[in-house]
Amino acid sequence: MITLTETAVAKVKEMLVRRGRGIGIMIGVKTTGCSGLAYTLEYVDDPISDQDHIKYDNQGIGVWTDTKSLVYLNGLTMDWVKKGLNEGFEFVNPNESARCGCGESFTV
Repeated sequence: MITLTETAVAKVKEMLVRRGRGIGIMIGVKTTGCSGLAYTLEYVDDPISDQDHIKYDNQGIGVWTDTKSLVYLNGLTMDWVKKGLNEGFEFVNPNESARCGCGESFTV
């Protein structure tokens, strides 16, 4: 299960409206960085219905992930946070065992 907080849902909806199209987002992982894995986030314009993808509904926003990434993302909560002058999506993942010093990558 992948969950978005109310703040994250509001931000994704705002981004989709500003973009002018889209029905949700795709969250995944890729191999990179000091710790080995990094989160990926892409817009979804058309429903993905193949058996290699799973869809969750979060307050009217579709959230997809591929089955390979779900091993690393199951239980993930995505939030939108502001810290000082910085703002962005924050991933709270119970599967993470460590994160690199810069915060760009993680390991399970």
